[in-house]
Amino acid sequence: MNRSTSCVVILAALAVFSPDRGLVAHEADAPEPATFEFYYRVKWGYFDEFMTLFKKNHYPILARLKEDGVILDMWASYPAMHLSEEHRWDMRFTVVLADPKHTYEYMYTPELIRELYPDQETFKKEEQRRFELLEAHMDISQKMFDLSEWSTTPD
Repeated sequence: MNRSTSCVVILAALAVFSPDRGLVAHEADAPEPATFEFYYRVKWGYFDEFMTLFKKNHYPILARLKEDGVILDMWASYPAMHLSEEHRWDMRFTVVLADPKHTYEYMYTPELIRELYPDQETFKKEEQRRFELLEAHMDISQKMFDLSEWSTTPD
């Protein structure tokens, strides 16, 4: 094999076996993360009780799913200003799922619930109470757009 043929073989091998090439192929096949926002409007005077129950009975489930890689990121936010009563929400909880196929029905398996909450009677009673404290609850899936192709100058 002459020197130019050797160079071609080496370059071809690098192109085929390059780690970057593998990452690009893997990333192309990977599902896009899915973002969901959950809005809670709590009855006046019951926010602290709602948060106590949320942190006790709901957040540990989400934390486990994050540990397992089902959830990539999550955060809670609260309005910094007041809203009119019809538009008021008290907490927004945002969850970024690694794969959009992971719906709550998929994620919240009975096995996981029993593992985290062996006293099912208390868990169900407290979850019922948590939802009794709500005036409104909305689950909103977000469609995210890549702005890199948007023009930054007016046409």
